Amino acid sequence: MGRVIAVANQKGGVGKTTTVINLGAYLAEMGKRVLVIDSDPQGNTTTGLGIDKNNVNATFYDVLTGNAEFAEAVESTSFDDFSIDVLATDIQLSGAEIELIGFDRREYILSDIVNGSELREKYDYTLIDCPPSLNILTLNAMTCADSILIPLQCEFLALEGLSQFLHTYNLVKERLNPNVEIEGIVFTMYDARTNLSMQVVEEVTNYLGEDLFKCIVPRSVRLSEAPSHGLPINLYDRKNKGADAYELLAEGIIAKEEN
Repeated sequence: MGRVIAVANQKGGVGKTTTVINLGAYLAEMGKRVLVIDSDPQGNTTTGLGIDKNNVNATFYDVLTGNAEFAEAVESTSFDDFSIDVLATDIQLSGAEIELIGFDRREYILSDIVNGSELREKYDYTLIDCPPSLNILTLNAMTCADSILIPLQCEFLALEGLSQFLHTYNLVKERLNPNVEIEGIVFTMYDARTNLSMQVVEEVTNYLGEDLFKCIVPRSVRLSEAPSHGLPINLYDRKNKGADAYELLAEGIIAKEEN
């Protein structure tokens, strides 16, 4: 039975898309069957995996609103060494908040789609890239997910955002999805030269406990460049320190499940 992991944080620019692209790529390279659901209307994950969002049969929006079946909308990447399936997105998804108001069980639409299909049997891991806000799309992802992976930028204001996000997580766990857990924290844009980055890691570790799975991704220009070429970091610059971090993240997630 495959796992569904939502990659979420209501703060923008913390590395959610970068994490989904590169975690998905390393999981696929390790032989896992991976589906990426782009739930951010900006569609950056779709583009970052080399898919032209203007040239797809159907999008995540069409699936959510019942205008297309899940199988119709899945696109496959064309990397040489591995493949990732993608549920692509374009700007049309930005209207979903209003359009879904009249739907019954609107917080469970994605959950019903996932659990009503063969998705969990077909894929070992489904990664959902959430938008940078706590809207109906993020709630759908959290209600559907087995766990939530939280990218956290190593800066002071990120700590306040984490506290707000964990409050929302607790509400979702209490009222919508009692089985959802925190997968772990991905510290992003870490700069070992600054005391601030180290302090953020220490503060979060003290707040959440030592037993929480953590990954530290260093600040890297090459990581930022890779999506513009439609490539994950393991294909764009494998020797980059960011590549090492995401490889360790993938290994850690697999090991955590096996244990």
